[in-house]
Amino acid sequence: MRHPAVPESLESWWILHRMFAVDRFLWDKLPKDERADIVREAMLALESLKKPEDTDVGLAQLVGHKADLMLTHYSKNYEGLAHAQTLVDKLRLAEFLTPCTSYVSVLELGLYDATGKIHAALSERNLKPASQEWHEAFDEMLQEQQRLPHNAGRLWARVPQRRYVCFYPMDKKRGEEVNWYMLPFEDRARLMLEHGKIGRTYHGLVNQVISGSIGFDDYEWGVDLYADDPMVFKKLIYEMRFDEASAKYGDFGEFYSGVQFSLDQLGTYFDGLSVPALNVLQPAKA
Repeated sequence: MRHPAVPESLESWWILHRMFAVDRFLWDKLPKDERADIVREAMLALESLKKPEDTDVGLAQLVGHKADLMLTHYSKNYEGLAHAQTLVDKLRLAEFLTPCTSYVSVLELGLYDATGKIHAALSERNLKPASQEWHEAFDEMLQEQQRLPHNAGRLWARVPQRRYVCFYPMDKKRGEEVNWYMLPFEDRARLMLEHGKIGRTYHGLVNQVISGSIGFDDYEWGVDLYADDPMVFKKLIYEMRFDEASAKYGDFGEFYSGVQFSLDQLGTYFDGLSVPALNVLQPAKA
């Protein structure tokens, strides 16, 4: 975007969250062999979304009344989300699923600090703003950010394989009295730096996936948290509420939390066996 007031970002996976209600009474009326056949068909379809390098999928049993099942689809192109949606909708399993809500976004790494440094470096080089030379230098410096090891690893990481997941959308407030977007760039950068320090204190305990949804859905960002202990979600989010970036400027949508399970436990989930019977996924490194 190159605008001095707009923080740059790096994007990677397109992400589609879909939440469903499960009609367990209708499912339980089916003969056992028919249920097994439907599950096999669904597992093959979902495996086609999980195994390739350019796509991934996660499954979670949601806790609470808002929905029962969450499917998280990753794709390296936008069309891949449409493919995943159609693939699931055409399954016989879809007869037992009622869509509750969905969320479309793209994985995003915010670059407040890097954006400021890029503009400062270009100013020191005395390049005329918005000139061809300025744009070329800006784009090259931004591409360097993609090649940094700590960014490259985060950009294309697959769905974190941790036991518990929490998802919620959020905005930055832009009302008449409190408006995030009217703050000077330096103030926003400072607030986000302080905000990020809290998250880093939970290193190793939680995987955080931030995705941008401006232009794609009702909120501006989606947040996925993955952990091996669900209490981490409460501790992290509560602590962040006392941070100025959240306390003053954060506006949150509905929260969804639940238990991730592997594809081979799809039949276990639909047969309504207890959560402890589900496979425990191997913890992912943060």
